[in-house]
Amino acid sequence: MRPLPLLALLVLTAPLPAQTPLHQQLQALATESKGHLTIACSLPGVALDCNLDPHGHPPMQSTFKFPLAMAVFHQIELGKLQLDQPVRFLKSDRYKTFSPLQDEFPEADVDVPVRKLLKVMAQQSDNIASDLLLRTIGGPEALQQYLDSLGLAIHQHDSEHTLHADQTLQYRDYAEPAAMVALLRLFADHSPLTPEHTTLLDTWLLESPSTPGRIKGLLPPGTPVAHKSGSSGVEGGMIPATNDVALITLPPVAGRPARRLAIAIFLTDAHTTDEDACESILARAAKAIYDTASAQPAP
Repeated sequence: MRPLPLLALLVLTAPLPAQTPLHQQLQALATESKGHLTIACSLPGVALDCNLDPHGHPPMQSTFKFPLAMAVFHQIELGKLQLDQPVRFLKSDRYKTFSPLQDEFPEADVDVPVRKLLKVMAQQSDNIASDLLLRTIGGPEALQQYLDSLGLAIHQHDSEHTLHADQTLQYRDYAEPAAMVALLRLFADHSPLTPEHTTLLDTWLLESPSTPGRIKGLLPPGTPVAHKSGSSGVEGGMIPATNDVALITLPPVAGRPARRLAIAIFLTDAHTTDEDACESILARAAKAIYDTASAQPAP
């Protein structure tokens, strides 16, 4: 047998970099999850060892409604739309799905302002409102063009209606966790939207009552969390997607402005039918990251 080259020996014998306690916690949760847990996070000026496959391709499900809202506001700012412009909700737009809008107008055939569609989509994850907005801006192609202009590895090919017809398509509608965190960071620090529109969307996300057991689940009561979750439900004896992305406002540090932690957690293809267990994985991961970030001094 030929001896190994010196470089190979050095690689094989070099000590592995020590994992931080945070990374060890997250890795343990990944093992417990019965699926593929991908995580990214960011706090300016602080190195957080929180990444788990941050360039993976987990299906987004409804987390895509956050960049969709940004794309709609972008078109408003270009003068292509107006915030109070009516959009027709047609009878043909109806299908069996989660939609407070459809519950309010079961017969459809009504005009709904863009503002109302944006709010119910961002706050309550309304699927039909999402479809109407996506159609109004020019379809998934227009959303993708906006995402590409930001240089982000986020890919949306389908509407909610299309995904409901064929759930296998969800895997082509993905976001790298690192890309979603980059979008959250951009929105929080240097928003491409006007201050008025940034504040409006931020407020809707902060007030969202959706999925309180995920990122928000174990955080101190009253912690401001602007978030957008995404869910697949149970399919074929497993849960393809349990997701949440958020901006979490950390406790204030004397003499420093409030810091916002950006975090994206995607649990993909969990081999279980226990949705509460999947949400618990996200809640515990978020709490571990939050605790570590809160303990870091402000730069």
